[in-house]
Amino acid sequence: MNHKKAALLILMRRHSLVLIFLTSLILFNTVEVRGQKPHEGKTILAVFAHPDDESTVAPILAKYTREGAKVHVVIVTDGRYGTNDFHDHIAGETLVATRREEMKCAANQLGAELTHLEYQDQLKADEGYDGHVPHARAIVLELKDIIEMVRPDVLITWGPDGGSTHMDHRLVGASVTQVYLSKQWEKPMSLFYYGTPSESIDDADTKILRGQDMKYLRTKISYSAEDLSRAFDSYKCHYSQIDPKLTKEEFINRRNKNERIIYLRKFEAPSKDSDSLFD
Repeated sequence: MNHKKAALLILMRRHSLVLIFLTSLILFNTVEVRGQKPHEGKTILAVFAHPDDESTVAPILAKYTREGAKVHVVIVTDGRYGTNDFHDHIAGETLVATRREEMKCAANQLGAELTHLEYQDQLKADEGYDGHVPHARAIVLELKDIIEMVRPDVLITWGPDGGSTHMDHRLVGASVTQVYLSKQWEKPMSLFYYGTPSESIDDADTKILRGQDMKYLRTKISYSAEDLSRAFDSYKCHYSQIDPKLTKEEFINRRNKNERIIYLRKFEAPSKDSDSLFD
């Protein structure tokens, strides 16, 4: 073999090695990027009143499970009064059983771990103080135990409006807030309330009943078309509560009106002491 051929073979081998190295590097980086889970190790605990309430934030629950976070959903009441014009369900134990299975389906679609408590809708309010108050107190204590066990980084629940001013919604949101405020938690966590921008509501009374000015809704979580699709699949699990004629396109169009954003209001604690009401 002459010197020119030998030199050419050496050069080709070197180029081959460089090519193999670069290809391996590209493949490694591609696998690494695809495998990245930006919120791995983080935990979200979403606490709502009824089966299907979680649908308000379902797209971002899907988003964060996709991005590696552990998502827990707590549903406090049994949904026994969830009758509507779409179906002929009768309030009571049969509807409770139906909605419990629907909630399992919905949580599974979102990739969330479900805890479904056993309190009745409206907490036996028709029985007066002795019927209602013991249950209201028990909810706070049970939620405290759950939060201590899950140790979330983030809590999401209803705000004072309850989304629809429903008494169960507002009670659950207030109960989560009381647990959050009740002590200094060993692990820091943030509390967020689901919000509806007042500017998206046309009716003047409804703006007051359940709207929030945008200056308070400073946490704006976007989500993908994939997340919205999973939210639809989850929503369809709640068959007893929804129009059976609802199409995926209609569902997506409704959500897209908000530009695929969930608005939240973060609870902000005071940063310093004060001796004046007017600071």
